[in-house]
Amino acid sequence: MADHILVVEDDPRLAEMLTEYLEQAGFRVSSAALGRDALDMLARPQQPAFGAVVLDLMLPDMDGLEVCRQLRANVDTPVLMLTARGDAIDRIVGLEIGADDYLPKPFEPRELLARLRAILRRRRSDEPAGGQGPGRQALRFGRLEIDADAHAARLDGAPCELTTYQFDLLLALAQNAGRVLSRDTLMELVKGEQIEAFDRSIDVHMSRIRAAVEDDPKKPRRIITVRGAGYLFAKVQD
Repeated sequence: MADHILVVEDDPRLAEMLTEYLEQAGFRVSSAALGRDALDMLARPQQPAFGAVVLDLMLPDMDGLEVCRQLRANVDTPVLMLTARGDAIDRIVGLEIGADDYLPKPFEPRELLARLRAILRRRRSDEPAGGQGPGRQALRFGRLEIDADAHAARLDGAPCELTTYQFDLLLALAQNAGRVLSRDTLMELVKGEQIEAFDRSIDVHMSRIRAAVEDDPKKPRRIITVRGAGYLFAKVQD
């Protein structure tokens, strides 16, 4: 069954263009022009549930960042954020509150489609294949457990609050523990393809991951920055 996408965009021409383009690409598409309508639609039982949300940052009734914040408090549906604002701080805040990726306006529809497919591909790769044999063994590093099948990380048994993209970054690092991974390598491992992205987006996500898995994020012991090279996941056995 085709993935069901929710497009939250108040510009009727752009919303219509996105709907037609995504439908031609094989998706089911619903749309909302207001943030409140989008939250109501996401709260309703869907069969199947929405596979992803394409969310405009500028909405007439409420800020798209607030929509993302409320959405993330209730569901883990992936979010691709659209922004016409030039200030990078809006993109950083969007990533910090739970958006999985962002795309600045104006954009090429093909790039939006590529990013959306990358988000959905990551989500499908994280879902266990029921009845297809034993699942992958969870990775354990002392008090930290990273369960790929459950798409969950736990510290001392308590769940770590991470977005889909942040968990995938953590998993990629853990699967390559002891190796320095550049930002480009991490993006390629997680997205499955290289897509031009905001230079510091990886750093923002790493900050959020550290907040979730480190005892003191300002003095990280698990996720180490190697200046000029990238990031290293240390095999801490505390």
